[in-house]
Amino acid sequence: MNIFQNILPYGKFGSSRAINAENPMGEKGKGGMAASGLGIGRKGSPCLQNIQPDSTTVLADISGCGVINHIWITVDNKTTAGDCFVLRDLILRMTWDDAENPAVEVPLGDFFCCGFGKECLVNSYPIVVAPSRGLNSYFSMPFKKRAKIELINQHKNPIPAFFYQIDYCLYDSLPDPVLYFHAKWNRESVTCKKKDYTILDNVCGRGIYVGTYIALQTLERYWWGEGEVKFYLDGDKEFPTICGTGMEDYVGGSWSFAKANQEKMTEQTYSTLFLGYPYYSNHDDLTVHPYHNDDCPPMRGMYRFHIPDPVYFQEDIRVTVQQIGMSHNGLFERQDDVSSVAYWYQEENVANEYCPLPPKEERWPR
Repeated sequence: MNIFQNILPYGKFGSSRAINAENPMGEKGKGGMAASGLGIGRKGSPCLQNIQPDSTTVLADISGCGVINHIWITVDNKTTAGDCFVLRDLILRMTWDDAENPAVEVPLGDFFCCGFGKECLVNSYPIVVAPSRGLNSYFSMPFKKRAKIELINQHKNPIPAFFYQIDYCLYDSLPDPVLYFHAKWNRESVTCKKKDYTILDNVCGRGIYVGTYIALQTLERYWWGEGEVKFYLDGDKEFPTICGTGMEDYVGGSWSFAKANQEKMTEQTYSTLFLGYPYYSNHDDLTVHPYHNDDCPPMRGMYRFHIPDPVYFQEDIRVTVQQIGMSHNGLFERQDDVSSVAYWYQEENVANEYCPLPPKEERWPR
């Protein structure tokens, strides 16, 4: 089965199911049974309530063979100081076929291309973020015998309301090979000069790299986006097989995303099917951080999904990006605060090197 194509044209019929707070097991004929003041089956339990700190909630535990086709999530959008980092304090974890380690363990916001604990609008093929904080994933996520999706609350407060739905199909079998979906988060709060930032490393086996999200907070003056994105494939050591021309070029932009005919360069945001620069803030958002001054280092979020141009690997893959800027004196090595999500598929549900996420305080934006 091609992971980038809908299974509909191939005549393979499955059983459509959905899991949410009202039907947590996705059972046939048991959706929306809870009662409200309007009566039985009238929106009686639309969300999970009061998810406690330091708790793990199983959102889905599916037995059998199938494919998750869509995930929708929204979480209460608080604007108090205590809740401003909730999208980095909540962790989305996914495990396929009883693997020893999760294939996905990513802060909730970053998985949906919303870094810094702040949502933005995203209109891409696999990830859509709609108003207001409607988080959607359309990545195909196949499994042979079991799929488990968990939410880990590392926020200091309870989550009063968590809405979600997981849409999937069950099948008798799936064509071989099954490619398992993976996603990994990384961060360097201060990158090292002349050392490339690592987006993905320590992945062995055969697979397809399908996407990158980068959340960058600049710590130095001048233009930041001259660093080249590199793909080291199948034994590459010193030099990569694929090397781009710059960070804004990698996400399809050019010339610093600048508006034309302006005395002062102003960056423009955009969001398209496969690449985008949906978030730019050159000041602190006082509605989210009410006790901060208007002096926050500029924040930028960008994505590139390699769906029409997948990057295949047969043995291993490593993905990096340089930290290089441009000033009136030319190119220069720089240091910034960079975090990222790598999205890829692997043929085997192998145990890649597992690195747990750092503590929540080390994930918070500046």
